[in-house]
Amino acid sequence: MTRDLRVLAAAGSLLLTLSFAGTASAQKHGGILKMGHFDSPASMSMLEESTQAVNRPMSGLFNNLVMFDQHVPQNSLRSIVPDLATGWAWNEEGTELTFPLRHNVKWHDGKPFTAADVKCTVDLLMGNAKEKLRINPRKSWFANVAEVTTNGDYEASFHLKRPQSSFLALLATGWSPIYPCHVSPRDMRSHPIGTGPFKFVEFQPNEHITVTRNPDYWKKDRPYLDGIEYTIIKDVSTRLLSFIAGKDDIYFGVTIPQLKDVKKEAPDAICQVVTANVARNLIVNRDKPPFDNPDLRRAMSLSLDRKAFIDILAEGEGDIGGVMQPPPSGLWGMPPDLLRTLRGYDPDVGNNRAMARALMQKLGYGPDKKFMWTACLSRSTPPNGTQSSCVRTMQSASTSPKRPSTTQIRRFTKTMSAAPCATTPAIATSRSTRWSTTSRRSRMSRSASIWCGRSKRNWPAMTRGRSCSTTGSPTAGTPRSRG
Repeated sequence: MTRDLRVLAAAGSLLLTLSFAGTASAQKHGGILKMGHFDSPASMSMLEESTQAVNRPMSGLFNNLVMFDQHVPQNSLRSIVPDLATGWAWNEEGTELTFPLRHNVKWHDGKPFTAADVKCTVDLLMGNAKEKLRINPRKSWFANVAEVTTNGDYEASFHLKRPQSSFLALLATGWSPIYPCHVSPRDMRSHPIGTGPFKFVEFQPNEHITVTRNPDYWKKDRPYLDGIEYTIIKDVSTRLLSFIAGKDDIYFGVTIPQLKDVKKEAPDAICQVVTANVARNLIVNRDKPPFDNPDLRRAMSLSLDRKAFIDILAEGEGDIGGVMQPPPSGLWGMPPDLLRTLRGYDPDVGNNRAMARALMQKLGYGPDKKFMWTACLSRSTPPNGTQSSCVRTMQSASTSPKRPSTTQIRRFTKTMSAAPCATTPAIATSRSTRWSTTSRRSRMSRSASIWCGRSKRNWPAMTRGRSCSTTGSPTAGTPRSRG
């Protein structure tokens, strides 16, 4: 797994400025934050979308019941704090979670927020509401919920089928906003209404997304910004040039090699490298021959030189890890001594590949019978909850003893062979977060993420945000522009 690289603006960024949130007296109101946005989302509905294309611009419109404390650099169960709720309590069996709710919170259209909105939101996510979500990517998060009940207007209780200590963390992620009962899912796709510090203004597909300050936000004197403008620029290079030219105040997606150009062309930019919970994956269809053979999949995993990915694509700025974000940035990741016991994670690449060739020979492959296949590389949009904000260069890996060159590792399609003297092959990779029951993944590397931004403009800090560099829940936090 490679470290995720982000370049972030000093005073206007969604990550760096969070560290100054505790000194409210130093903050100034006013200003429009401008940033290039990597994609045009299908809709504005956070409950129906699954990438940061919608999460980043829309999360500032909403509140959760609870959230991760934005002043703590690493998300964990201990860093969860109230949001629309004022607290929470479990019953002795751990199957009932009760939230007392804040009074005098209003939706952007002036209607009051109540416990009924909490129940409506969860009923939507569980598929129990009369109106249905068109797409429901996080329905499984609520599979253990039997029902949500209300006690008056300001108390809601989640009744679980069995104890689930991680459930509170799911409610704290950037993908758990509370929706209004009185607005249909259809209308939330085009003109979302929330309780958050920013209000929706306009979405022009493939052009821009605009939000403005909510003057009636229940947190007094917040947010500091007057608004945020997201200009949709899908091409990475064009988006970077826009930042360098001074048209944008923050940029997500700089690679380590590009970082030198940014520092040269935009000396006023402040850059920060953090570790994100985003992995590069080898994905194959385990139901389709010959990939239905576990020995063949085992050989593929053994063949990967994970360190080569980090060294070539990120100039050594990265970490090798398994399914979870590796420590110290991740709380649940495997320690290095245990990680190297997994298949393919031993740093002795030569020995790994010798075992891979032995497996392939057992399956009948060798110098006279090469295993040939076509690989497709995907440059996917940033995933939700892994908090990567970067669009990466496509990658491949080698099963031959020779270390692949930079040109070889970036080629779109090649042929793969397990023969000892085979030419350097490619392995299909993707950064998509979608998980299929017919696919298997081998984590190759975790990328570093760079955020870039300008310090010359005295932008006020936004006091709530999801740090993509931390994790403490099943899904990583995502950047959030909340006041």
